[in-house]
Amino acid sequence: MSTRRLFAVALVVSLLVAGVASYYASSHPDGLEYVAEQTGFIDSAEDSATAESPLADYQTSGVDDARVSGGLAGVIGVVVMLVLSTGLFWLVRRREPRDADADADAGQRAQSEA
Repeated sequence: MSTRRLFAVALVVSLLVAGVASYYASSHPDGLEYVAEQTGFIDSAEDSATAESPLADYQTSGVDDARVSGGLAGVIGVVVMLVLSTGLFWLVRRREPRDADADADAGQRAQSEA
């Protein structure tokens, strides 16, 4: 299997899991919040600084259908992580060494100028 095909299949599977299977995930996705409710100290919790963000609480603001909202939030998350990770890998990728002769000539020029 080619690398591109493997990448495409992985992307489609990731999008399907994020967009469809995420609806069937636990109704208690935040373990700490669930435990706080069960043990009775949830009332002392404060909202996060990002509580009003468009993708807070695994939902998409402005979308009324819970299934579509959660699925859309998952798909957006996959796409954002794909863009960020691709950009990071692009920045830190190994670059092919330049022609050795060109490097040697540049080094000799630098020594003769000094």
